[in-house]
Amino acid sequence: MTEGTFVDNPDHPIVLTDTDIDKAIAKYPFIIVDCWAEWCGPCKMLGPIIESMAKKHQGDIVFAKLDVDGNPQTASKYSIRSIPNLIVFKDGRKVGDIVGAMPENKLLERINTFR
Repeated sequence: MTEGTFVDNPDHPIVLTDTDIDKAIAKYPFIIVDCWAEWCGPCKMLGPIIESMAKKHQGDIVFAKLDVDGNPQTASKYSIRSIPNLIVFKDGRKVGDIVGAMPENKLLERINTFR
């Protein structure tokens, strides 16, 4: 997959960068962007949960990952102060943040409050 081209219904978290995040937000009606870093313990705990949810909710919710260390412009633009921070976008605009690691069922509850 080349940078900037996204499949219609991914069954895995797509990887975003400063250069293509706006395209992804515009393409997908409901996208959750997991802002994380390699050194972050709670981010590593959340990783497999995001993978699992991407498969289970394929066609309904798109999940994406953005490494804040490698993409400082996006982290700054959305005022990411602590990670993991999931930014929720609906119809091209930011509708909320979910901060911290949590079990899958709790995370889904939080995500559904933004629909």
